Amino acid sequence: MRLQTQLTLAFTTLLVITMTIVSITIHSLLLNVLIQNEKDQLQEKGKILSQFLFSEVVPNNFSHWLSEEELYLFVYNRSVDRVALHSRSLDLELIYDWVERYDLTEQEQPLWFDGDKQYVVSIISIYPELLDQELVLITPLDDIQEIQQIFFNRLMIIFLIGILVIIILTHYLTHHLVTPLTQLKYQLKKIEKRQFNDVKRVKASGEIKEVEKSVVDMATELQRYMKSQQQFFQNASHELKTPLMTIQGYAEGIKDGIFQDEESDRGLEVIVAEIGRLKKIINEMILLAKLDSNENVYHEENIYMSQLVQSAVDRTIPIATEQQIALNHRILNDAVIHVDQEKMLQAVLNILINAIRHAKSQVYIEVSKQNDHLLLIIDDDGEGIDSALMPQLFERFIRGKDGETGLGLAISRAIVERSHGTIRAEHSPMGGARFVITL
Repeated sequence: MRLQTQLTLAFTTLLVITMTIVSITIHSLLLNVLIQNEKDQLQEKGKILSQFLFSEVVPNNFSHWLSEEELYLFVYNRSVDRVALHSRSLDLELIYDWVERYDLTEQEQPLWFDGDKQYVVSIISIYPELLDQELVLITPLDDIQEIQQIFFNRLMIIFLIGILVIIILTHYLTHHLVTPLTQLKYQLKKIEKRQFNDVKRVKASGEIKEVEKSVVDMATELQRYMKSQQQFFQNASHELKTPLMTIQGYAEGIKDGIFQDEESDRGLEVIVAEIGRLKKIINEMILLAKLDSNENVYHEENIYMSQLVQSAVDRTIPIATEQQIALNHRILNDAVIHVDQEKMLQAVLNILINAIRHAKSQVYIEVSKQNDHLLLIIDDDGEGIDSALMPQLFERFIRGKDGETGLGLAISRAIVERSHGTIRAEHSPMGGARFVITL
């Protein structure tokens, strides 16, 4: 069943249930209101009747008026326990049955019954100071029920018209609600078939607009990811092929006797060096794959940021000294971080060694606090990062000037993100590159 039909049926069912409850409630309340209104009218009529009922002047059309009004009455004398006066259409035996069954002293009377027929009753005391008599006015409930039914039927017609109008409006509104979802489904089919360039924006609003934006962002990210994966495999094959071809060339040359003596020794050294580079590339690729997967290779512990920075500085001072680079660091705010110490140290070392390699004279490290985050900032005064390279700097096998494997920054990003942090690169105030790790 289509979503639009389900929504229309759901709203219609809810509306019908609500209208049914309202109708039953109104039907019951309406009868009570009409009965109370009839009792009030009987009270008014009774006060008028009591003024001339026992007088000598009785209107000629009095009986005809009572008949037209469908009004019955009788006067009951409590002191002598007898009916003093009653309408001719009322059976005297029935009146005495009512007197015995109901308490005439009560002002608020229930409905009186004569078999299946019901009556509304109002009792008025006649000169209570002088006479111990009550005027009892009785009118059938049939007319009230007829009025109630007429009113209720009209109310049902209004309800039915209202339900019809609301169903039409619901269908119209759900159509506008479901149409963007239907269009979004087709765009998702295009993403499923990897037709990323054919994905189009869908006009929507509210939460559906947010979902639509997320779908477009997902398509963009998937396209970027697939391109990066394709580029990764191309670069990986190239990076692995180069040392393998070098190793193969020297090995075959030594085997065939082309390289001898010093050339053979130099060839073996090249083979060993290329095997070392190949091993490094493979190890870094394996580490990246493990970091990207859910494999349990990340073991978190609590360490101070100052301890992490000091460990990185201690390991890179020999490199900086050799290249005559001043390595300075300052801890403005220190705090405990929950990371894998070994891998986070590797991430910082990758960035720090890059900074030393590209710096002219100095590298500066600073730890500071911003809101609830700890920032590790590494600046150098080198030539900086090419603006065209900046967006893809952390991709795999993307190498800048004098880069090695092109995996170091990708590994650093993977480790930082695994630590629930972020890393970014920008231009440094010192003129070179700035890397900011936020934890």
